[in-house]
Amino acid sequence: MLAIDPTARVAPGAVIGADVNIGPYCVIGPNVTVRDGCELVAHVHLAGRTTIAEGTVIHPFASLGGPPQSVHYHGEPTELVVGAKCQIREHVTVNLGTVGGGGITTVGDNCFLMAGSHVGHDCRVGNNVTLANQTMLGGHCEIGDYTFVGGSCAVHQHVRLGEGVMVGGNCAIREDAIPFGFVFHYVGYLIGLNIIGMRRRSIPRESINAMRKAYKLLFESEDRPFAERRDQVASQFGDDPCVAKVVAFLRAAKRPVMLNRLRGSTSDQPE
Repeated sequence: MLAIDPTARVAPGAVIGADVNIGPYCVIGPNVTVRDGCELVAHVHLAGRTTIAEGTVIHPFASLGGPPQSVHYHGEPTELVVGAKCQIREHVTVNLGTVGGGGITTVGDNCFLMAGSHVGHDCRVGNNVTLANQTMLGGHCEIGDYTFVGGSCAVHQHVRLGEGVMVGGNCAIREDAIPFGFVFHYVGYLIGLNIIGMRRRSIPRESINAMRKAYKLLFESEDRPFAERRDQVASQFGDDPCVAKVVAFLRAAKRPVMLNRLRGSTSDQPE
């Protein structure tokens, strides 16, 4: 049953699904769609061309669908799409896309955006992603499924974090991180693999072992150019689905990829 607190303001034109609970002092704009089973706890602001999928819960003082923080935005009808069954906590901000970035910001299903986190314009956040408190994603970032970004991290615009990445707190992420990587240090060094995260997802032991061998060959050896090591990994271990994701990620790189700074050189980049 639809329940709208009398202090809430829902603009004409907004589409509100069944069994939605809109709490005190929420404000919903005319181009917003809130699908079935969502809950807006209180003081939530939804603006722009924003769609919130089924079962998502949004906590007080979150602001979704505000204009992108970009000097290139001039009021174009861009979008924000938030997936199903997300938990969006207090003071979270997620901005619309820009025309130059594809026109849409997306957050996948089952995401957990903790208090004060920010998703910038044109970001593509996958499913089952966690952004801990005060984490900031610059514009155009791509965050793979099952990635966890620790508290107070700052992810530079256009950076890609692959599937299953674990990022420790207080990192400044300036480079792409391979799928299943473990990132730590205040400047965001790749220090290994997110083995615990892989085990929690029941990824087979054979795949974990293949990833360990691939990682060692890619990042713990400097005897040949990185591109040659990448191609050797593809040849030796490319039949494994996890390794295949890493190889595809590296081949798609358009900006520097994070290496293991304990061993790799900052100039040893994919070609």
